[in-house]
Amino acid sequence: MATAAPLVVRLLASSVSVASRAGKIVRDVMSKGELGIVEKGKDDYQTEADRSAQTCIISSLAAQYPKINIIGEEGSPEHEGEIPSDWLITEGDEEVLKLVCPGNLQGVKEEEVVVWVDPLDGTSEYTQGFLEHVTVLIGISVNETPVAGVIHQPYYKEGLGVGKKLGRNIWGLQGAGVGGFSLAPPPSSLIITTTRSHSNPVVEQALQVMNASQVLRVGGAGYKVLQLLEGKASVYVFASPGCKKWDTCAPEAVLAAAGGALTDVLGRRYKYGPAEPHPNKTGVLAAVNPELHKYALERIPQELKDALAKK
Repeated sequence: MATAAPLVVRLLASSVSVASRAGKIVRDVMSKGELGIVEKGKDDYQTEADRSAQTCIISSLAAQYPKINIIGEEGSPEHEGEIPSDWLITEGDEEVLKLVCPGNLQGVKEEEVVVWVDPLDGTSEYTQGFLEHVTVLIGISVNETPVAGVIHQPYYKEGLGVGKKLGRNIWGLQGAGVGGFSLAPPPSSLIITTTRSHSNPVVEQALQVMNASQVLRVGGAGYKVLQLLEGKASVYVFASPGCKKWDTCAPEAVLAAAGGALTDVLGRRYKYGPAEPHPNKTGVLAAVNPELHKYALERIPQELKDALAKK
């Protein structure tokens, strides 16, 4: 892999390549039919795909960038036996390596970087067969701010023709734009995307005040943000503490690179430093442009914001 590119560009290029390999691991586990499901908590599951994909991602990135801080959803799960050599990815995506790095990111050092990894976002949907909702997320933050990210869809197959591989990578870099898809304008009417499996009365109240023409209930933070980027939804609303930093770092980075915004329900940006608590306690509010984000933020009643802030 070329070494002339600045660190952030090289790290994003590596993340795109390793996300593709992790996606194949996710598909391979499903194909074998032995998911190895472990219940970590109420409605919180882990599969062999989560564990193996994370081993692939962290092992590959740590070998190339030993001083960066990598935080994965599955902690440090031990892999039985030697890590397969084809899980260790050393090449970076050639298209990403050609990017012009923004000036403010050119001098970034490994010690300033935190990478947030969700090896399988949408595990519940994965176990239930809603495979289009599943994503692999790798978010890159510098000085607590998401600056680059990858959203990989292992089961993406739209327009799949002869010689084309299953899956796709959507990536974004602050100041350089996005790649892997065509950014679409928001729908003509207000469409909300929200949780499929983690609803509660507060979540429902936040949805009702939006006066949306339609509510899409889908799995995974990565997939919800893709709904925004592809013009299938206007706003992503989740007024609950259910999400974690590894769920939102990559989606926030990609969305911001596309001109959008992701904050908590109070309109505050999350910090992604190494010492930050993992839960996003005050929910998620995201939109593909500042106007829609402002509209949604103003619709949420102050009492609901106050209630969420106290949790």
